[in-house]
Amino acid sequence: MPGLLIVAATGPVDPTRASVPFHIAVNGAKPAGTEVAVALAGDAAELVKPDVIANVVGLGVPPLRDLLDKCLAQDVRVYV
Repeated sequence: MPGLLIVAATGPVDPTRASVPFHIAVNGAKPAGTEVAVALAGDAAELVKPDVIANVVGLGVPPLRDLLDKCLAQDVRVYV
């Protein structure tokens, strides 16, 4: 069970806001030693579609593809 569950509800229409939960998980919480998971609710469920993953690039955060790859590499669970 994760110590931190980040719930995201924003989909690809707002790429920056959609990417932030993953960014916090893999570049903040996990490196700090916190067990973390991301839950996708509502419009955020669209973020697991391959064509969406490839095209979500927010401002000031890495592309969603890179963030999801880090989630896999760091064993961050993503619930849809």
